[in-house]
Amino acid sequence: MQSEEMSNKKINVLCMKWGTKYSPEYVNTLYSMVNRNLLRSFRFICLTDDPSGLNEKIETFPIPELSINLSGPERGWNKLSVFTKPLYDIKGKVLCLDLDLIITGSLDELFDQPGDVLIIKDWIKRDGTGNSSVYRFEAGSHADVLDRFQNSFDTIKHMYRNEQEYLSSALLEKKVLSYWPDRWCRSFKRHCIKSFSFLIARETEVPNDARIIVFHGKPDPHEAMAGESGKWYRYFKPASWIGDYWH
Repeated sequence: MQSEEMSNKKINVLCMKWGTKYSPEYVNTLYSMVNRNLLRSFRFICLTDDPSGLNEKIETFPIPELSINLSGPERGWNKLSVFTKPLYDIKGKVLCLDLDLIITGSLDELFDQPGDVLIIKDWIKRDGTGNSSVYRFEAGSHADVLDRFQNSFDTIKHMYRNEQEYLSSALLEKKVLSYWPDRWCRSFKRHCIKSFSFLIARETEVPNDARIIVFHGKPDPHEAMAGESGKWYRYFKPASWIGDYWH
């Protein structure tokens, strides 16, 4: 009984892995970064279609099945399955993290920040759209967002470009969406690469007080370490400092 009570007091960090885009090592590295940057007791959970190769300390569950056919271009719709109620035995606050990020500072304040659902304010869009690379919610809450998605998928997939656009819109409509302080979650492409030049490979750096750096689109962390940007106009030196955090 005592161990069950202790388990219920734990906070939750959750990621998802499906397909072959990211190796098990990306999940294991994320677990290691969380373990070094959280002082409180936590559960690390991966929803996945293939748990092979994952650290034994990582709890794994199948990705909850949706009642719709998600065939077609990858738009992240699977991520909405975290709003399944109940979500296995998970209770309390859940911090959802994408695999393509590095943790550069303490995560404890992300669990203390007031708000119902907290998300990154998208760095490009000027409306209320969030970037769901890092967001927090209460397990079992807002199941209606998932229900609406499944019941109206044919309409929603034409209205919204991806999962985070729909999620942000639905939560803003409910007036439950808030945003992390800007400095906590930064974009590698927008905030880590120094001033622009076509001719000179640019230096990169960790922004002040950044807790998480997100590698949305290209490059991924291992590519940025090698100086591979994926774009001819984004030319930077190998960001070897990533290895100080991404392990």
